[in-house]
Amino acid sequence: VQLQASGGGLVQPGGSLRLSCAASGSILSINKMGWYRRAPGKQRELVALMTSGGTTNYVDSVKGRFTISRDNAKNTVYLQMNSLKSEDTAVYSCYAELRPSGKYYSYDYWGQGTQVTVSS
Repeated sequence: VQLQASGGGLVQPGGSLRLSCAASGSILSINKMGWYRRAPGKQRELVALMTSGGTTNYVDSVKGRFTISRDNAKNTVYLQMNSLKSEDTAVYSCYAELRPSGKYYSYDYWGQGTQVTVSS
C-alpha cells in the first residue's frame, strides 16, 4: 500500500493550490483520509480529515479557506486551498487509516510530504 501525494509548490499570498493524494495497492477499505502539516519549528498538526462516511474535520485556522474532498472510486483525497497565507507554509503530508486486503485490522499510512510555500 502506498500513498502518493502531489500538488505542492510556491504561491503568492491569497493564491490557491490543490493537493492530491492517491492510495494504491491491495486495499479492502479506507476509513479516513486527510492531510497533516508541519511548519518550521512547529509540531505536526491535522489540517483536514474526511471519513468514509463523508464527515470532515478541519483545524480552525483553515476553516472557510480549505476544502477536503474525496473520490472513493479512485481512493484519492484532495485538498483545495484558497486564500493562502504565509502561515500556511509547511510540509503537507497525506494520511490514511485503511485496511489492507487480507488483514483483520486497519493501519495508519503516510505519504511523502509535499512542500507548500506561500510567499510574495
